[in-house]
Amino acid sequence: MGTLFFSIFFLLPFTAYAARKKPEAAIEKRPPPVYAAAPPVLTRDRPGFCITGARSGKDFHSEAAFKSIVWKSDVVYVGETHGESLDHMAQLEALKAMKIARGSKIAVGFEMLNQALQPVLDEYAAGKLTEEEFLVKADWKTGRAFDFAMYKPLFDFIITNKLRAIALNVPRSVVGKISRSGLESLTPEERRSLPEEFKITEHKKYNEYLKESFAGHGNSPPAKTFTFENYQASMAAWNEGMGSRIAAFLNENPGYAVLVITGNGHVIYNAAIPASVKARIKDVRQASFYTANAAKCPEILPKEHKDMANYIWYINHPPKPEPAVTISTATVGSPPAGIVKAVYAGN
Repeated sequence: MGTLFFSIFFLLPFTAYAARKKPEAAIEKRPPPVYAAAPPVLTRDRPGFCITGARSGKDFHSEAAFKSIVWKSDVVYVGETHGESLDHMAQLEALKAMKIARGSKIAVGFEMLNQALQPVLDEYAAGKLTEEEFLVKADWKTGRAFDFAMYKPLFDFIITNKLRAIALNVPRSVVGKISRSGLESLTPEERRSLPEEFKITEHKKYNEYLKESFAGHGNSPPAKTFTFENYQASMAAWNEGMGSRIAAFLNENPGYAVLVITGNGHVIYNAAIPASVKARIKDVRQASFYTANAAKCPEILPKEHKDMANYIWYINHPPKPEPAVTISTATVGSPPAGIVKAVYAGN
């Protein structure tokens, strides 16, 4: 399965690149980066489709096969590892395919935006804010660890085609507080940021995944209340909060489809957000894509990818240089609740 460790209590320097506003024509005419990789693996310069059914092992290695999946779905999840730009290209391909089938009746849900930012997101999607104004009002420069340049094509497509957008995330401070102290520690106001009812999953493989990631924390943080049970509850609150937002939108907007932009960890085994939506909407049609790195399109489904989503989308990511790491010890200990950040590979 690979190592996909959560890191809820590490404070990381948040740096985001605010892309300069460009007209749509300029976006389309940008020369593609040079990167050699043979199709059908997705490359930097052209979208490709190396997609395998995670249950059946069946190949869906064509644009037509991909569209046949997307067109019949009410909710499409394309997971990501946040720092991989090609994962975001895959998400854009899904959005383009959905546009053919649904026209303007599409909403794009963003994990990286807190629900309280919905009014700001509405203004930006409607073209009432410039990109720079949105970045400031959404606190993207200081409040996200994600490079906005990678998400910009998605936002540009939403604005140009007059689509809807949904801020999915629950407050980070609430997720962090649950993981430190449990659901019982929430104030009434904090509890209102979550669905009235939600369940902690009993999915065996997903809970094994959570146990593996919990073990990766070692002795950090030192609080005795940082138990697996509290950690599991925090993930449930996180996933159920986003799932309830998607379900509420679909119930209020018949005929719409939703593309969910989220980390792979919220898609894995269909036990997180997809399970939450399914529990809230009878007969909802969903398709989940777990994005995985592969130098070439595998001939058969690797055993470790079995059942990780509905489909595995293999993408040939270019190698990245090893970054210089600077760790500050100034904030060692329990961080203030307001700045707890949940970050993990493909969250």
